[in-house]
Amino acid sequence: MDVRPIRRVVTGHDKRGRAVVAMDGPAANVLHRPSRPGVALTDLWATSGTPAARTDRDPVDRPVVLHPPPGGTVFRIIQFDPENPGDLVHADGATAFAAMGAAATVVAGARHPYMHRTDTVDYAMVLQGSITMLLDDEDVELRAGDVVIQNGTSHAWANRGDAPCLMAFVLIDAPGDRPR
Repeated sequence: MDVRPIRRVVTGHDKRGRAVVAMDGPAANVLHRPSRPGVALTDLWATSGTPAARTDRDPVDRPVVLHPPPGGTVFRIIQFDPENPGDLVHADGATAFAAMGAAATVVAGARHPYMHRTDTVDYAMVLQGSITMLLDDEDVELRAGDVVIQNGTSHAWANRGDAPCLMAFVLIDAPGDRPR
């Protein structure tokens, strides 16, 4: 998989309080695992609560995990390469999600091996390409510019096209198993 690098520019302040670029370069926190071929997650930033604390340290200089910190958020880009149906026959969703600390999120017996459910509200936008969002009983085709608000429901992503799909996600911690 050829993972598209994501340039990340982070602003901050110098000793005089003037706005400066604190970090500028390819986002380095990328998770690409053999248990989920064709998918790469790039974490861009994370917060550990609201209101968010400003920091000069890189809050994603850590292993990539699926969930945001308790009470916090995570901002990431995910690249989904076209899915190979033959790979799905032997796919192990629990192993793939375990690599992100989230084996328990996999929905057992679901119609797609990577169907999962998180305790988050996610804002997602298709930046490039297209993807199919699989829910329990329906498929939703999404194209560049489409937005999804994933409200703690069971879902999977399948790129059934012939070109990579890039999506931006903001995951917001939302503990509990019922809408409020």
